This record gives sequence, structure tokens and C-alpha cells, in this order.
Amino acid sequence: MLKSRVIIDNIFKQKNRFILYPLSVNWILQDTSTSPKIIFSAPKRKFKRAVDRNRLKRMLKEAYRKNNAELLATLKKHNIGLAFYIGYIGKEILPFEVIENKIKEALSRLIMIIENKDEN
Repeated sequence: MLKSRVIIDNIFKQKNRFILYPLSVNWILQDTSTSPKIIFSAPKRKFKRAVDRNRLKRMLKEAYRKNNAELLATLKKHNIGLAFYIGYIGKEILPFEVIENKIKEALSRLIMIIENKDEN
């Protein structure tokens, strides 16, 4: 989990962002090779009950946990670090399978970004 206020501010200042509905992903690449730092978020404005927000965040965390192996291998191969934010921007709670597929797409897009950055 990411707790550093400085890194969190940098994630949103960098403007590295893409949207895969119902997810929004912001990221920054770091020079040091550490495990990825990540934040999961669900908006209080759309989901008034804490139970719903917590459920969404648990589903996001579980989908990430099950599918992060390839991302970890890519980061290790290129010897860089990654800090990123995944926010749920949907209006309703979707089934876990849909969220998991979107997390897979987001992780594969991050892998492509890392591969392309290393080539430049």
C-alpha cells in the first residue's frame, strides 16, 4: 500500500492517466526497483454507504492480487519501480468477474507502457 504523501501528490501531478471504464488509473515510474506501491479508491459521492465502498476496494485488491505476477516480473526485469492509483468511477457495483477483467486490461496496459519506456 502507498502511504507517502509526496508520492501520492506526484502521481496526480504527472498526468499519466488512462480510463478503462469503470476504472481510472494514474501512475508514475520510479528509478528505484521496489515492489509496486498502489492505492485503491471508491468515491463517497457515488457510494454513500461505507459497506459498498469497502466492498469495491476489496474486489479491486483481490483482482490485483490474483493478476499481478506479470507486472511484478516486468518491473523486476527492467529494474524500475511503479506507484499507481486505481479508482473506481462506475455508477454501480459491477460483478467481480467484470472488475477482474478490467484490472487485467489495466495491468497489461501498464506493462506495455513500461516496455515502451524502456525502449526509448
